[in-house]
Amino acid sequence: MASRSDQAARDHLQRCFVLHRRNFSNTSLILDIFSAVHGRQAVLAKGARQHRRGRPAGGEILQPFRPLWLSWSGRGEVKTLIRYEAAGPAAELPGKLLYCGFYLNELLVRLLRRGDAHENLFAFYAAALTALAAGEDVETVLRHFELRLLREIGYAVELDREAGSGRPVAPGRYYVYEQESGLRAAGTGDGRYALAGELLLGLAAGEPLSGPAAKTAKLLTRRLLAPYLGTRPLQSRELFRQHRNLSL
Repeated sequence: MASRSDQAARDHLQRCFVLHRRNFSNTSLILDIFSAVHGRQAVLAKGARQHRRGRPAGGEILQPFRPLWLSWSGRGEVKTLIRYEAAGPAAELPGKLLYCGFYLNELLVRLLRRGDAHENLFAFYAAALTALAAGEDVETVLRHFELRLLREIGYAVELDREAGSGRPVAPGRYYVYEQESGLRAAGTGDGRYALAGELLLGLAAGEPLSGPAAKTAKLLTRRLLAPYLGTRPLQSRELFRQHRNLSL
């Protein structure tokens, strides 16, 4: 008997994005999708690369960064796509922004377990794509997405209070983040790793980043993500370095 989740997906179109796709057989695609209700799923799109008379191939619609309506069925690890419709235009991410979008997608693929619902994160992801396409500051969008992702998967980081004592982080003071325990006041010899209270409070409040603070924030979120990403390099970072001599 089909589960309630399978039945819902079969009967109703779901809001989704394609995170990753790869060719399967001569005409089909395997899609890694992010659904607002059903989380990350693997879906087989049969014949999606095959043109049909009078209509484009499904693969032209089933692209990353385009909001979609999808329905699927199946009880196995890989579901079968039944219906698909575009839910709006794709976010336009030229040049550097395209790699930023790939980076967001790769984080979701690496860190989300299949089938775990993350409706709030889905909305935040859609908003991040819109912000990138609208020309908002890249560093701000990426850093706040990384922190929101950690929170949604159960690894929230408190950046406005010291660990243990619970004392509020104060502007004008410096702190060190330790992976196993959290924030503590910086001491003698911590200069290399010290984080300004203003930066931490700004990150916690979702404020824009600029100048040296943006670089420091990037180093911090890399440290925060590292234990959950493992040692395998992110392909999006490698692509970005190769094409732009920059880093995410």
